[in-house]
Amino acid sequence: MLELVELGCARDDRTLFRNLSVKLSPGELLQIEGANGSGKTTLLRVLAGLSGDYQGKIVWKGKKLSSVYADFRLSTFYFGHKPAVKAELTPVENIIWRANLRNEKYSQQQVLAALQQVSLNGYEDTPCGQLSAGQHRRVALADLFASQSSLWILDEPFTAIDFHGVAWLETLLASHVAGGGMVIITSHQSLSKLSGSYRTIRLDDYVVEDASEEIGDDKAGEVFL
Repeated sequence: MLELVELGCARDDRTLFRNLSVKLSPGELLQIEGANGSGKTTLLRVLAGLSGDYQGKIVWKGKKLSSVYADFRLSTFYFGHKPAVKAELTPVENIIWRANLRNEKYSQQQVLAALQQVSLNGYEDTPCGQLSAGQHRRVALADLFASQSSLWILDEPFTAIDFHGVAWLETLLASHVAGGGMVIITSHQSLSKLSGSYRTIRLDDYVVEDASEEIGDDKAGEVFL
């Protein structure tokens, strides 16, 4: 359903990776590994449509991404380093606002159940500006729990959550994949609950040996923003 064809990216005149080709089908999880600065976050931002600075091609459901981008965005949940939580809104309002961006509709009961999953019951009507950074991430994880998106793009989602939170998130990922969903994730976490149902690639394996090589403007990918 999602295919990367000879994908490459450069930053500050340095090639991060190139010739990355991989396919992701329903029921699969792809874990992206690599050293710090290898381009893991950059790759996820490209896939989420937040950066058009790349070489190669991205295909969604058999068609070039630029031709079906609206459908792709509505089918995708992106979880970045920052949780994208508005301080002036409550957890309930944040989840409803984020869901509307994906054209998803939640009932009040669904929202409250999602917040309970991440131990934010009792904070439903508290402005997020009064919550901690860790609680902001829980709001985003509650939205992930309630989401109907088929493709999850998750950048280090295990950061700043405790042992029980890690186990909960692993279970959630396993359930999503078992239900035919797809996940692309950057994490150093060993995904024990997903044994046999995920693949791992290291971006370090796609680094150009000759540091003088650059990705030229004539080979740039489509820009979506």
